[in-house]
Amino acid sequence: MSLKDDILKELINSGDYISGQALAEKFEKSRAAVWKAVKSLISDGYSIDAVTNKGYILTSGNNVLSARSVKAYMEKETDVIYLPSIDSTNNYCKKLLAQGKEGTFLVVSDCQTSGRGRQGKSFYSPPGSGVYFSLVIRPHTTLQNSVTATTAAAVAVCKAIEKLTNKAPKIKWVNDVYLDGKKICGILTEAITNFEDSTVDSVIIGIGINISTSSFPSEITNAGCLDADVNKNKLVALTADYLLTTAVSGYNDFIDYYRSHSIIIGEKIKFIKDSQVTYATATAIDETGGLEVELEDNSRIVLRSGEITIRKID
Repeated sequence: MSLKDDILKELINSGDYISGQALAEKFEKSRAAVWKAVKSLISDGYSIDAVTNKGYILTSGNNVLSARSVKAYMEKETDVIYLPSIDSTNNYCKKLLAQGKEGTFLVVSDCQTSGRGRQGKSFYSPPGSGVYFSLVIRPHTTLQNSVTATTAAAVAVCKAIEKLTNKAPKIKWVNDVYLDGKKICGILTEAITNFEDSTVDSVIIGIGINISTSSFPSEITNAGCLDADVNKNKLVALTADYLLTTAVSGYNDFIDYYRSHSIIIGEKIKFIKDSQVTYATATAIDETGGLEVELEDNSRIVLRSGEITIRKID
């Protein structure tokens, strides 16, 4: 990391004043280099107080979304790319993969001009009121299909929200996070296949979280927002860390959490597959994230496709 990255992470982790001398000694740089790095951070929008004989401190209210801040909050070592605005973070990941980018990486943005949801739907992504990010993971992980990865992502989002706020989010199978009956987060997972051997080359997990979005287009129904004072960088970092941890574990490590946060189990539903509507009762979530349902003729099936749309019946 650069000296700026090192100093920012040190200030974030400290929460108290750190002298320029201490920073210089820790990173084996001159006091002048430390001051230059601090000034550069301030020009980037970070609020840092410099007090004689005390040092530097990162003040409250720092909520400037940036690659540097997300990376500073993350525990996992991951390449982070920040773009103020982009058509779609998933699309940008595809471009980077096509250009040969390797390893795990995270693309973060304040705004998407063409945010995408499942089944070709758009995801409303206005500037300033949410966070939109995509994490690319590789095939050595357990998350090698869309339903598996989406299930893990929903768990990661809920865990991050619970840790950073006093909110109690819930999950609607398979890809939506709800709060107080309103959808506050959408997840779009796309597997990139190697056509030569038909194996999964990488998985792109796109996540959009409405933090303070209060106005939505008329065609968007039942949408809401987190409505909490939360640090955007910390929310993205914590979600990505949880997801990266899950990616190298297995369903047993998070499936019980997923089940306990479901708003579908026990409910009358209808599901739409290939334009056909079927009525059923959601009875359980199986060991690999499939939704077990009982049909009107009392037969039972398991829904697994991410292209199935679920609706609760009031």
